Amino acid sequence: MKKVLNPRATTVAASAILLIGLLLAPSASAKFRGAPNSQLQKDLDAIVASPAGPPGIAMLIDRGRQMEFFSAGTADVGNDRPPTAFEAFRIASVAKGFNAYLAAKLIGSGSLSLDTTLGGKIPGVLPAAEGVTLRQLLQHTSGLADYIRAPAFVEQLLADPSRYFSPLQLTGFVRDEPVEFPPGSRYHYSDTDNIAAGLIEEKASGIAYDQLLQRQVFGPLKMRGSSLPTTVKMPRPFMRGYDVEPGKKPQDVSELINPAGAWASGGIISTPLDLSRFARRYVPAVLATSTVEGPFYLGSSSPPGPGKNFAGLGLFRYRTGCGTVYGHTGSFPGYRIFLAASANGKRSVVFVANAQIVPGQGSPKVARAITKTQAAAVCRALR
Repeated sequence: MKKVLNPRATTVAASAILLIGLLLAPSASAKFRGAPNSQLQKDLDAIVASPAGPPGIAMLIDRGRQMEFFSAGTADVGNDRPPTAFEAFRIASVAKGFNAYLAAKLIGSGSLSLDTTLGGKIPGVLPAAEGVTLRQLLQHTSGLADYIRAPAFVEQLLADPSRYFSPLQLTGFVRDEPVEFPPGSRYHYSDTDNIAAGLIEEKASGIAYDQLLQRQVFGPLKMRGSSLPTTVKMPRPFMRGYDVEPGKKPQDVSELINPAGAWASGGIISTPLDLSRFARRYVPAVLATSTVEGPFYLGSSSPPGPGKNFAGLGLFRYRTGCGTVYGHTGSFPGYRIFLAASANGKRSVVFVANAQIVPGQGSPKVARAITKTQAAAVCRALR
């Protein structure tokens, strides 16, 4: 006769087996190596130990055959939790790299061309710039006025930092402004460029930008911690961002400003692991698309990246003493970010500090130390 199992006993046994498995399984961070005695780790520790330094830093280096994770300080001042490779943060202008990657995908499918114009895809949005091309938008040679400097935008943002701005509201702040120079004649970093490029990509694909990101980037690359939010709320777990001032307790600004005010120019949330996956695809794809766009312009990303900076189509070239990498930087209240990869995407660096310490804001000494440490991280990745 077949023995009948007690359902409750079966459940208890299954739970016990699951618990044992969880206890014996390696932790999520065990998949990465560390280098606790390295000079790079000491440099990170020194940055967060500074009275004007960020509370924490997370850095993920992909060296081809292995990934190394470095952290210093805390992701949350309230409980001293150390940063991990799996928690979210605001990536700021690194989101411009996603915009360029989407453009490369749409160009590859025949939906877009680098010569597509504003007037050809989104007529009437920026009437004075109808002839501006996608190439000029992605390379910041369009001459479009920067909406984030428009007095009306600044006034409304300060009145209610959590308010939602639609993409057309953002371009509307500079809709009647003339181009600042003949398009294609010189380089000038403008966030309006990427808002306009995002609108072109929506029109070309027939899909909303957030859905386009999900279908073309987040889903295929298994970037489960990435999103394009429309509110100030951050997904849990996340690396809290702070405003720091020597002698004062760091002020949490993680959920102060609605990232919709940056949209395709800087509104994405991601994680170190997700960005590392993205870097492997982004840099080779955009460089392949850039082969017809001519030379890089001498111009820094914002904030500057390590080495000598050159502006390309949707990315920057960083020439360091150890070699050349490509990528983007970003800064947002509470965060400073750097993402870069080798031309073939096989070596990469993702860096995030949870305070917006950049040239002109915060400690100049700490800002320089961060850039120097990013250069050291590039050396470790390439070697």
